[in-house]
Amino acid sequence: MKSSQLLKGVLEGCVLLIISQGEIYGYELMQRLHQYGFTTVVGGTLYPLLAKLEKQGDITGMMKASPDGPDRKYFHLTVSGIAACDEFKTQWATLLAQVAAVEEDTHDNT
Repeated sequence: MKSSQLLKGVLEGCVLLIISQGEIYGYELMQRLHQYGFTTVVGGTLYPLLAKLEKQGDITGMMKASPDGPDRKYFHLTVSGIAACDEFKTQWATLLAQVAAVEEDTHDNT
């Protein structure tokens, strides 16, 4: 399985988690993802995802002046986004436990 297939399923949750730490603009968010090791995430992936999350009502964006150039759109979670973030954390913990159980069982049988 390609890592891009796995990434697609968790990127939305990771973006919500990062935004939950405080408002952030798109390029800064991409840099943060890269710092966490998601180095294959590019603007063509991130910006459509941000637009989707905004359309769903999980995040909201506000244009603010930038000291370094053009205005930037800063994103923060909405009430719905906080709930989606919490749901992601719960689902991720469950998935990790399930995969660990399979891995442990298959390791014991080899």
